[in-house]
Amino acid sequence: MSEIFRELTVDLGERSYPIIIGSGLLGSTDLSPYVVGSQVMIVTNDTVAPLYLDKIRSSFPGKKVDTVVLPDGEKFKDWQTLNRIFDALLEQRHSRKTTLVALGGGVIGDMAGFAAACYQRGVPFIQVPTTLLSQVDSSVGGKTGINHPLGKNMIGAFHQPQVVLIDTDTLQTLPSREVSAGLAEVIKYGLIRDVTFLDWLESHMDALVGLEAGSLAEAIYRSCACKADVVALDEREGGLRAILNLGHTFGHAIETFAGYGTWLHGEAVGTGMIMAADLSAREGMISREDYRRITDLILRAGLPERPPEKMTPQDFMRLMAVDKKNVDGALRLVLLREVGDAFVTADTDSGNLAETLGAFCH
Repeated sequence: MSEIFRELTVDLGERSYPIIIGSGLLGSTDLSPYVVGSQVMIVTNDTVAPLYLDKIRSSFPGKKVDTVVLPDGEKFKDWQTLNRIFDALLEQRHSRKTTLVALGGGVIGDMAGFAAACYQRGVPFIQVPTTLLSQVDSSVGGKTGINHPLGKNMIGAFHQPQVVLIDTDTLQTLPSREVSAGLAEVIKYGLIRDVTFLDWLESHMDALVGLEAGSLAEAIYRSCACKADVVALDEREGGLRAILNLGHTFGHAIETFAGYGTWLHGEAVGTGMIMAADLSAREGMISREDYRRITDLILRAGLPERPPEKMTPQDFMRLMAVDKKNVDGALRLVLLREVGDAFVTADTDSGNLAETLGAFCH
């Protein structure tokens, strides 16, 4: 039986769209009202397809539904794999009124969204995220893209979906490592903007790790509400939206160093948030007690505390220099004035940054 727990709206004027969160929604929700024309191309991967492809196909009655199944993994978030989506669209003669559907985690969402932004100069798409990380973060807000060997997510476009359909039942098939990776982004929202949510997470972390349905639905809703609010205020990351990248500059450096897919995105962000908290304490903003509180919660989520063993401070500085937040060569980091209050700065003391990197690199 399907049940909608919550609905909310990403308020972007005439481009506003709903986020629908519930149980049993895949296969029981008619998504055809969000399809402009008669054609649909479902983009998924070889892990998700056996689980949910048949269900989602039935969500488009009266439409011509084609599919393209990509290999699973961050290492395939590249030009070559992206081109397979364009091949399928052209081979099946999809017009500019087609709608792409992203069925999968963040990699599929980012690539299908980028393909939709590019195909015939832009076609609609729908997000159906199936991992916790994609449900609370990457499916909302319109950021799409692929990786480059020199930097993560450096090639892409802003392209908002028509609707985000979140079926919490898909989380029951997730490996525990993927659940932990998603919890990193959930914790992020509490740290950057909502200390009340952070308090809630501290008392419900064991339930979340254990995939308790009610707690998961609440965490997803509150995470999406926070992101929707920030995106509505700053859609294209001119200022405020950059706070959503807490821990990401350190984290992206870890992912690039380790090789895409070796560390999950959420694992790298979890470590990156601990490093950002350490630097915030060294900068005299949050207390060491706050730092330990943040670290304890991230570790309770099952996330790593330290970067890869062979990663040096020099590796971090080299890789962090390639970051979308940087302006005119200046390194910009997201730090915490206090727990629940994040900001972007290019004025970090170089000595404090060096101390943080030295403390975390073996």
